[in-house]
Amino acid sequence: MKISVYIVVVFSLLIACSSQSQVETIRQKTPLDTYTYPLFQHLDTNLKHQYPFIRFESNDFRFYSAQSPNWEHLFQDFRNMINEKNCKLNFYHIGGSHLQADVYTHDIRTYLQTHWLGIPGERGLVFPFDLAHTNNPWNYEFHSRNHWTAHRSVNFHRPEGIEFGLMGAVVETADSIVEISFNYDKTDVKPGFTRLRVYHNKGVFPYELNFGQDEILIVNKFRNETLGYTETVFTDPVDTFNLQFTKLIDVPYKLQLYGVQLSNAAPGISYTTIGINGAGLYTYIANKNFEEQLRESPPDFFAFSVGTNDANVPYASFDPEVYKRNLETMIGKVLAANPDCAILLTVPNDAGYKKKYLNKNIARQREVIIELAKKYQCPVWDLYGIMGELGSSRIWKAHGLMRADLVHFTAPGYHLKADLFIDAFEKWLEQMSKRKYIN
Repeated sequence: MKISVYIVVVFSLLIACSSQSQVETIRQKTPLDTYTYPLFQHLDTNLKHQYPFIRFESNDFRFYSAQSPNWEHLFQDFRNMINEKNCKLNFYHIGGSHLQADVYTHDIRTYLQTHWLGIPGERGLVFPFDLAHTNNPWNYEFHSRNHWTAHRSVNFHRPEGIEFGLMGAVVETADSIVEISFNYDKTDVKPGFTRLRVYHNKGVFPYELNFGQDEILIVNKFRNETLGYTETVFTDPVDTFNLQFTKLIDVPYKLQLYGVQLSNAAPGISYTTIGINGAGLYTYIANKNFEEQLRESPPDFFAFSVGTNDANVPYASFDPEVYKRNLETMIGKVLAANPDCAILLTVPNDAGYKKKYLNKNIARQREVIIELAKKYQCPVWDLYGIMGELGSSRIWKAHGLMRADLVHFTAPGYHLKADLFIDAFEKWLEQMSKRKYIN
């Protein structure tokens, strides 16, 4: 009985946003590409005096099309979520090392999960970077005493038997008894989860999963051998777990972990960041199970912040057409998972090439991004232009906002980047709320 009630609640939450928005006929409204954005919405206006080199007037989600059905759809769903508190929206944000660190994206997540009362959302997909011995986001921790081998999709030679998915990394171990623990760390948002999905090897999986003292809270466990995951349903929300895998038969076998999804039945935003150090668009295109796993929790919003590594080559070696083809391929994967998904294209930050040369490839990336924004009727967040365009990374470094490599931001720089993103998001909300129907 408990399982049936849980399934009904979760199913109703998953469909509530879309079902409510579909009953509204989207009529023609004032053009999106003619809106005059306010200078500040969320940001402290004193920042203009503190950082006069930043082009705050360019900080917005800029549309290059008069209408955008997918973003209209998102706004209707978002409004229903806030007003009715009865549905969940899946947000994804993809990039490289900027997102693996999950500093500015966690600021965005915190804003989305705390700004509106009564819609706490959920954590979404996480990966045990701690076990891969690479930088793990500060807002959660994984621990294990087992020996793990890490595989990242950025490596040119991909190991046989590894089929990368959404998160772009895998850890594996040959141990017969495997123990893993998870807990939140250094964060104000710690949404509990009543459903835990572990993505692992496909096919016959010779392990039993046990959650120790939390076993008493479990009402169901089931496995999908085709897609490669085991899901556990709890009666009450938990915010940590101690998981043990026990091999049932004595055969040579390596346990592979592709990610852990933390879900609940609460309304709000699920905000998943996808980022691997050194990743480019070509990295994610080659991940065989990317689209398959994305379909499991279809995106309502998907932000592309991939491009820094694609452009980190000599000017003569960068081919805008290849970049365009790769970005369009990734857009296609997202729309295949949900044709109504609102896509945000972001222009990479200004960066130095080999620390000392100006990187003129980013301006060419912006041209491609705007061209695709027109085609797919989606907005652009032009971080390159906001920073001050070519060479601005040097000015940001001089003011303590970028590191010496002229690629990555300092902690204050990432937090400012998050504030800029949130400011642009709030401007978009205001823009949509002020649109008027036209005949």
